[in-house]
Amino acid sequence: MKLVLAAIAAAIIAPVVAAPEASAQVDSTRLGLMYHNFCISDCKNANKESPVNVDGELRFGGLSFLSWIGSPHPYVMASINTGGDTSFAATGIEYDWKFFQRWHFEPGFGLAIHDGALNNKYPSGTQAAVDYASDHVLLGSRFLFRTNIVFTRDFNDKLGLQGIYEHLSNGQILGHGRNQGLDEIGLRLVWHLK
Repeated sequence: MKLVLAAIAAAIIAPVVAAPEASAQVDSTRLGLMYHNFCISDCKNANKESPVNVDGELRFGGLSFLSWIGSPHPYVMASINTGGDTSFAATGIEYDWKFFQRWHFEPGFGLAIHDGALNNKYPSGTQAAVDYASDHVLLGSRFLFRTNIVFTRDFNDKLGLQGIYEHLSNGQILGHGRNQGLDEIGLRLVWHLK
């Protein structure tokens, strides 16, 4: 838990240092529940951990100095597992494309730090190793890439609802060996602040 708290603090400070123009204005907050360690395509590593994470995010105003790539919005977020399994914090950028009245498509990319298992701590071939692997997603690196796809439906100017999918993985770039990855899917309420 100390690792998660330190990561949240670092994630909050990073956009302030990197983009003071945007960090001065939070444009929305998001809070919801996520189905953690959800099976998307390769199910052999799914459903090993407690299935509910509480997910919160602060998103900042668009970065006008990056207008040449669409003025993405910086964000900081945390996802806390309610069963004591893998929690993480992340920072990155998200786009916000309106495609229909009150509908938004918000893809994003960032970097996360987590407190989950990296590798199996027991010798290969032992029953202890088999038992440990059946209850832990082995992520291979303390830092992971975070990609997310979000669809938002605004009810009015202040309140909306999101459907979100997020994937965490080291991509064999940030680590070596294990790269089982995590998928989450869920719903979040959105409060627009500007």
